[in-house]
Amino acid sequence: MKRNRKRYVIQAKGQVTLPVEMRKKYDLKPGDEVVFEDTGEGIFINTKIIEVNRLLDELGVALKEKGVTLEELMKRGRTIRGQMIRELYALDDLDAHENSP
Repeated sequence: MKRNRKRYVIQAKGQVTLPVEMRKKYDLKPGDEVVFEDTGEGIFINTKIIEVNRLLDELGVALKEKGVTLEELMKRGRTIRGQMIRELYALDDLDAHENSP
């Protein structure tokens, strides 16, 4: 991975200007939100976490409007994953074969 390292100066109010090539590459515009995450080794700046959190919030609102709790959603997910695994590995066929006389 090619690293683009340049030095930037933190301004009096803690501001740093993002380089134009990075703003263009990640389609960042004035007013866009970013997340600063302390990794313990440095600062990670991310734009995608904001969108994921927004979508999760929308999902939460939609589920609440339908009267679905988080527990119900998780239970349904487990049921569906179980069905998919049984279909993928033909486990129902195996069970039927083992239980036949």
